[in-house]
Amino acid sequence: MSPNESIAGRPANYRPILISSGVRSSAHRTPNKVALAQGAREFTYTTLIERFNRVATAAIHDLGLKKGDHAALFAPNCIEFLEIVAGLSDAGVAPAMVPPSVTPPEVAHICNDSGAKVLFVHESVEAVARAANLETVERIIVIGKDYDDWIAAAKPQTPTVPIEEWDVFCIPYTSGTTGKPKGCLLSHRSRTMAFYTMGVEFGCYGPDDRALALAPLFHGAGFAFAMAPIFFGGFCEILPKYDPEIVLRKISEMNLSNTFFVPTHFHRMFALEKKTLDKHRPNSLKAIISNAAPLLQATKEKIVDYFGEGLLHETYGSTEGGFVTSLRPPDQLRKQQCVGMPYATVEVSLRDDDGAEVKQGDVGELFCRSPLLFNGYWENPKATSESLTDDGWCTVGDMGRHDDEGYLYLVDRKTDMIISGGVNVFPREIEEVLMMHPAIAEASVIGIPDEEWGEAVKAIVVKSAEVSDAELETHCRQSLAKYKIPKTFVSLDVLPRNAGGKILKTELRVRAREGTL
Repeated sequence: MSPNESIAGRPANYRPILISSGVRSSAHRTPNKVALAQGAREFTYTTLIERFNRVATAAIHDLGLKKGDHAALFAPNCIEFLEIVAGLSDAGVAPAMVPPSVTPPEVAHICNDSGAKVLFVHESVEAVARAANLETVERIIVIGKDYDDWIAAAKPQTPTVPIEEWDVFCIPYTSGTTGKPKGCLLSHRSRTMAFYTMGVEFGCYGPDDRALALAPLFHGAGFAFAMAPIFFGGFCEILPKYDPEIVLRKISEMNLSNTFFVPTHFHRMFALEKKTLDKHRPNSLKAIISNAAPLLQATKEKIVDYFGEGLLHETYGSTEGGFVTSLRPPDQLRKQQCVGMPYATVEVSLRDDDGAEVKQGDVGELFCRSPLLFNGYWENPKATSESLTDDGWCTVGDMGRHDDEGYLYLVDRKTDMIISGGVNVFPREIEEVLMMHPAIAEASVIGIPDEEWGEAVKAIVVKSAEVSDAELETHCRQSLAKYKIPKTFVSLDVLPRNAGGKILKTELRVRAREGTL
């Protein structure tokens, strides 16, 4: 068949759009332009595409991976992160994303559940990976050690694996109704369409724009806000670790046009001394985007006062639903505790338990429909059917209401998931760990508003014997990642329950917010 013939009834000039497509186009247009940097390390577009190709070639020929296989990526923010994801996906291999702060059992769950055949691990967390019981991983490649030799030995050939845009390019893991993280199947199409949506909404992703990636790359939003700048031919610097003064200095000195924050970042930034804030006050930004947890109104006022008006966008979305709504700069101080209106190409529906649209002002479960949705959960048809409807709508259990102008307000979560520091935390996992302690008879975990973390993890326990908070914290550290460990513990004689025996978490949250718990 010649290149000009159509395939399966498609036009002959049809080409799927992949995660690497925009970067490849930019490499043809501006081959010698620096695309990606981390400190003193810089990759031009030509170099970056060569590295994409080497990863893909080595995955196929050295590792023996084929389309449909899975790998895993366990690393903090680093310049290699994006090239591994893009290179593997060009070979038809989707990497499962492992948060860099997890424990060996959590690493094992994600690798084993996804069926990862190869684990790419950063040298800073290699010991954690080696301590995990990895059942499917056949080889470990360490970033900072043998990775450089592995990629250098491969030929920079453009991969020829037939990839469709709806094929899965990565598998971030998110908590679910079982308390165990579930693999979200994200397609090339869902995230490339998200990039275009971001470009329309924020206006800061052209070839002349420069970005700083400081949110965790394993997170769906963190990855998107790092990849979008280079997808459209701009520049992005990867920041390995968040330091508020370094961030402000880089934004100012490098004339950056945009960056993405979570509420925790702002809290630490405004904790700096006034003279430091004044010294590095930036003036080049076109947009500041915040996501992952609600911003307190007082924090919004600080952001607008410091950075200026017309910059702050607060967005709502999920790994499953992608970008859903955005509160634009003119509305930041006008609409309080609001997540805005749907992005271009996104529809939102609020429904009651029978699936009917609720009236304006009433609370309903939030459903969204767009080209940005995930494909479903890896090998979990029950959870997929609970999240995706037959006619293409997606829900993650959030509850919301519309005001008389059509703006969306999140009221509560139908599930009890906590978002702390921009990362999903599911209470049941923590409750199960607490219940393993011999002095704990019952446990309930909730999220409470927190200026620094968005939400802080709070544990309410019923004790069968005396045990200190410090002892409980130490107990949790043995099984849980740092961000899942409760910030505070409260002891009650009995947990409130309804007639059916279910713990009333809503009552616990209300009491915690009122200061009576």
